Amino acid sequence: MSQNFWVGDEVVWNPSNGVGLLFVRSADAVAPLVGLPTGISPALHLADADEWAIDLPVFTAFVTALAEQYQRSNHPILQSLLEGFLATALVMVERGGGTVPSPDGTPGAERTDVSSVGERPPAEKLAELRARHARAMPV
Repeated sequence: MSQNFWVGDEVVWNPSNGVGLLFVRSADAVAPLVGLPTGISPALHLADADEWAIDLPVFTAFVTALAEQYQRSNHPILQSLLEGFLATALVMVERGGGTVPSPDGTPGAERTDVSSVGERPPAEKLAELRARHARAMPV
């Protein structure tokens, strides 16, 4: 069995049931960080209960806000917890025809968490992981 994630009438990802449900639950878990809806809902117009509809503008805004939160933070645990979800979500946005603006990566006053000395920039780590996820995500 597997899950389907739809943007309109296009499947953007078809993971196994466990992975698909973990992704949806992860979205619900991190949504309070940015105070936005996820844009993911059961695809009620489809007969199969293992179908998810993605409202692309809402999902893109959610993913953009999470990416900005990830970029602003220098807390290594927060970044690590967000990385896998974000990499997957970025692929889904792209496959749906949307785009997430690249954060500028400029450290500023908003970077208030624990320092991560000697680490690659968060945007670089996330871009590399997104590419790995894209290769591993069946459609």
